[in-house]
Amino acid sequence: MPIFRWFLPGDGRKRKNHVSQTPSSEEGMSAAGKIDRRVFLTISLAAGGGMLLGFPLRHAFADAPPPKYVLRPEAFIRIDPDSHVTLIIPQEEMGQGVYTSLSQLLADELDVAMDRVTPEPAPPSDTIYGQPAGGGQGTGGSTSIRAFYFALRQVGASARAMLVQAAAQQWQVDPATLRTENGQVIDDAHNRRLDYGALASAAATLPAPQNPKLKADKDFKLIGKPLKRLDTPDKVNGKAQYGIDVRMPGLKIATLMAAPAVGGKVAGVDQGAAMKVPGVRQVVVLNDLVAVVGDHFWAARQGLIALSPRWHDGANQARSSDQIMAELQTIAARKGAVAKREGNPAKGLAHDTRIDATYQVAFLAHAPMEPMNFTVHVTPGACEMWGGSQVQATAQAAAAKTLGIPQDKVTFHNYMLGGGFGRRLDTDMVEKSVRIAQKVDGPVKVIWTREEDMRQDMYRPAYRNVMSAAINDQGKITAWTHRVAGGSVMARMFGPIKNGVDEDALDGAMDTPYDIADRRIEYAEAEPRALRVGWWRGVAPNNTIFAGESLMDELALKAGKDPASFRLAHLNKSPRLKHALEQVAQLSSWGTQLPARQGRGVCAQFAFGTYIATVAEVAVDEAGEIHLKRITAVVDTGRVVNPDTLAAQVQGGLIFGCTAALYGNITVKNGRVEQANFNDYRMMRISEAPMIEVHIITSSEAPGGIGEPGCTAGPPSLVNAIAAATGVRIRQLPIDRNLLALRRTA
Repeated sequence: MPIFRWFLPGDGRKRKNHVSQTPSSEEGMSAAGKIDRRVFLTISLAAGGGMLLGFPLRHAFADAPPPKYVLRPEAFIRIDPDSHVTLIIPQEEMGQGVYTSLSQLLADELDVAMDRVTPEPAPPSDTIYGQPAGGGQGTGGSTSIRAFYFALRQVGASARAMLVQAAAQQWQVDPATLRTENGQVIDDAHNRRLDYGALASAAATLPAPQNPKLKADKDFKLIGKPLKRLDTPDKVNGKAQYGIDVRMPGLKIATLMAAPAVGGKVAGVDQGAAMKVPGVRQVVVLNDLVAVVGDHFWAARQGLIALSPRWHDGANQARSSDQIMAELQTIAARKGAVAKREGNPAKGLAHDTRIDATYQVAFLAHAPMEPMNFTVHVTPGACEMWGGSQVQATAQAAAAKTLGIPQDKVTFHNYMLGGGFGRRLDTDMVEKSVRIAQKVDGPVKVIWTREEDMRQDMYRPAYRNVMSAAINDQGKITAWTHRVAGGSVMARMFGPIKNGVDEDALDGAMDTPYDIADRRIEYAEAEPRALRVGWWRGVAPNNTIFAGESLMDELALKAGKDPASFRLAHLNKSPRLKHALEQVAQLSSWGTQLPARQGRGVCAQFAFGTYIATVAEVAVDEAGEIHLKRITAVVDTGRVVNPDTLAAQVQGGLIFGCTAALYGNITVKNGRVEQANFNDYRMMRISEAPMIEVHIITSSEAPGGIGEPGCTAGPPSLVNAIAAATGVRIRQLPIDRNLLALRRTA
């Protein structure tokens, strides 16, 4: 059973917990979090006499707003007359618990109990709900808490100050004599109190305070507490609504099949056979996809089978995995575009003990539990759609562009996601649904089958890492070179990359926590062509950290050093990661004796603003099967909002990453993806899941991201444990069991 422990100050551990030197909340926000007085809260009356608070988040963390910046009155908080508080959540809930953690930030500063708060998804708006440091509205890259930690606290504190001011005016007292607690303003001197709901209308007419005082960390009542998730009850009782649950009068259901090869076109269909299926109402044939519309999904699915679409596969019809990987290997062997050069790594490689190694990872599908779907109703000059997206405003814009109408003519109702992992950062599902809906009279829900979802994914690129490193006689790393070759998500999304360098693909390689003065980092673009590449949970670091931490283990072995001690000796410039690694070594019983063919492996990483040290323990049987027995992780992610959610994210990420390392592989034959469902794209089963212990180091540093670090930590700790257990170094994922089996001769 997975567990988590939270390291609290004075808990008797041998080492003190790392405490940052950044200003506490009593001193106000850090320099990065200052908000110019011209870029702050705006207020307007809400329906029913409540209070509506808006926040121009796109520029909230900038030093100053752009010239002539116009404040927008869009909402973040709604306080109803009955004192109930609705928080308009800018980030998408896709299982990570962001509805709860962001509500904690607001509720704590507002001084309301969590049972008085209801989260509600924000409407699409890059201007209003874009991330404070810049960029559009979107949920990805483990940014939700990092982006909104101070911003939503500022909103809550401002609302509380306005409510206090309204009460002070009504009672004709000094606001400084009043306090708030549990949704009420309290006047202790006169033994009276008012609910927030009774004050909301008056508060909404007051000017927003320019610099509301935030609570000191010691005064938090909700932030930092392992509170129960707000979305759990509705998920248990079935009330929770996802895009695939949309119902409305007159709704038709469609399922589709797109060209199975990238660039393919429709060659022909058997429309008559499809229309004979009971419940089928319509067949839609476009140049690159077909869809069958019916009264229900079964009719549409059976109609699609009867339609028997035929395809011209185009230029990619001859491409295969062997060809794609051979091209990747060829490109990786050449010099790449230099992204970073520090010192003189050539000197160390020429004079010290050298290791040359190549590490490779496969294409991966996202495979969320809720397959792609969107419900769309196209009317003359307008469109209404229902579904789940990680990029709400971008999805709205994609629909508008497809239809050739203004973006404000598209109404988007955003729903919780039944899994995202980066897949719903794309908008292909929106565009295809809209194109089909254009041909249908009335609203139509377009649902991808599991097979279509698997074979029309935006896949995590396959990467090949060509690396060299050297150590001197003292066991110190004197050279490090790392060339990453693979497809570029940035190039597919935004066009050709500048100077041949995709820094997104080099994340985790560009900046290392280790003391290595002489480094060269390169990128070589190798587009697979037969597959479209996309962001996948952990993105580049689940490749670069696998390669880098594998090489660290190989260097330790070459130097005759313990792998954990070898890393610690190179972490003097990263005290937070060093402390986490020391803790995980102690908690995992690192260095103690294990039975034959069992081993422990370590990974130390800084990714997504979070320091995490992980130890995996495995047993490998004589047939080469891997039994993942235990994973211990120590996490320093700065300020923690909800430790229970944090631990769950690390646990889920470790399972996600280890599943990919053990089984994940998308292959191509004749230009088409071969995998179709969970029978040939395997998930880790419950019986295979290890004991997972997550330990959290308290810190007053700025919060880091947590959705992805577990995913990137799993594979390297796993393969390093396998090497310790068997002596076999795994350099390619997914793991080939044949390399681990004991071979016997007659």
